[in-house]
Amino acid sequence: MSSEFNEVPRVSSRWLERFLADPESRTYSRQVSGFLHSLVTPTRVADPQLLAFSADLALQLGFPECYCRSDAFLQCMAGNQLLAGSIPYATRYGGHQFGQWAGQLGDGRAINIGEVIDLNGQSQCLQLKGAGPTPYSRGADGRAVLRSSVREFLCSEAMHFLGVPTTRALSLVGTGDSVLRDMFYDGNPAEEPGAIVCRVAPSFTRFGHFQLCAMRGELQLLRDLIDFTIAVDFPELQACHQDRDSRYAHWFAEVCNRTRVMLLGWMRTGFVHGVLNTDNMSIIGQTIDYGPYGWLDNFDPQWTPNTTDAGMRRYSFGQQPAVVQWNLYQLANALLPVTGNREFMEAELTRFATLHERDWRDMMLAKAGLQPGAEQEDDAVLDGMMQLLAAQETDYTLFFRRLADFDHRRQELQLADIVSDAIYDQESYDDIQRQRINAWALVYAARLEQQGSDWAQRRARMNAINPCFVLRNYLTQQAAEQAAQGDLQLLCDLQLALQRPYEEVPALRSLYARRPDWARHRAGCSMLSCSS
Repeated sequence: MSSEFNEVPRVSSRWLERFLADPESRTYSRQVSGFLHSLVTPTRVADPQLLAFSADLALQLGFPECYCRSDAFLQCMAGNQLLAGSIPYATRYGGHQFGQWAGQLGDGRAINIGEVIDLNGQSQCLQLKGAGPTPYSRGADGRAVLRSSVREFLCSEAMHFLGVPTTRALSLVGTGDSVLRDMFYDGNPAEEPGAIVCRVAPSFTRFGHFQLCAMRGELQLLRDLIDFTIAVDFPELQACHQDRDSRYAHWFAEVCNRTRVMLLGWMRTGFVHGVLNTDNMSIIGQTIDYGPYGWLDNFDPQWTPNTTDAGMRRYSFGQQPAVVQWNLYQLANALLPVTGNREFMEAELTRFATLHERDWRDMMLAKAGLQPGAEQEDDAVLDGMMQLLAAQETDYTLFFRRLADFDHRRQELQLADIVSDAIYDQESYDDIQRQRINAWALVYAARLEQQGSDWAQRRARMNAINPCFVLRNYLTQQAAEQAAQGDLQLLCDLQLALQRPYEEVPALRSLYARRPDWARHRAGCSMLSCSS
């Protein structure tokens, strides 16, 4: 690295210090037993270009902006050079995919390049996604296309600023190489521009890391992985629980708790992950692996952004709580051989569902500007509201922003008028629909009056948790298409908007609108495949 950037942090790796690497040094697809990772080298790319970077995250990591705009940074984020101290590696894990055990999976196109200590004193792992094949690529090329990389870069950062636990993205680099992909899985592959995202998280350890050890009977390795994870990612438990059995039990409880917080963030903002396989679940409760995700446009609990899931709808919006709990059950099953505390884990899994139900109800009340109080009256408001959202094709994001504008003490204000731009089918928005909304508004207003709600204060509270901007699929699709043509303006605009998702910026007003009709069924603008 150039002496010009001596202030750039040197990377290290606690993972490599703790675990031995697979002794096979050649990079070819294979089953790896008895080891958690393999050493690999990113594959060079032809003509890297920096398309975007997160200035906020770079600052947090101690990377000066001048360095992020340098060729040295570009070459490292493209995998053509290594950061000082870097020893790249890919990890092994398994997982249940669509409810079926899939065996060994692993970092098929993700390469860990090291850790840095951020400004808060927390270790952050850097990982290049799309940097070439690893032993876990299962015959694939280890690359990523621009369209999926744009989506991952933007969504990681969007979730962070929405306040939802997530991995983040430091950079988006175009490789100058083409990647062959069958986008629609219809036997018509095509060349697409390639890209690499540098994603960042305190840990990239997944449920599947523990599952594969258990499935293969590698119990000592499983125990070592649990001990390592607690020590580096849950140090407070290491200090409070000297007894190993107690430490393991409280660790599982904390994993359930962090996962529940993440899930609630998804439900609050209308986010649908799309591929909630156990290998896509982070052990530290962060959203990971942004593939065919999406935010609800019109409210539909059965909506999934994943074309592969169009028949089952296993990973639809409304199914996410049940699926996340199922995934936690699979984690518990994997841990059971070394913890042996079945009753405690079963109790925690039951507690997870109970607490989520409570928190979801409180969260929906907060979205409506209400405080939990009289259960019967609250349920009447919530039930009526959910029926309204489902009866008419209503935009989930816009409805709650407009609901905040309703002053219940001004009788001349009709809620049906206030929320009208949240309705997708304006032609069917007739007097019957409007009367139904206004009738519910009377029940809602009465509950607000009972709580002595001040409109200005309520509006501020609601707008603090109900975003005006979410990263709709049609916007990311447009940004990817334009970036492929060398036009980065929309990508830049989206970066600005996602950093202020609760604040309406006049210059970005066009990005707050409901999904346009032309995007309803267009590829990439509503549902997507896993191809990337």
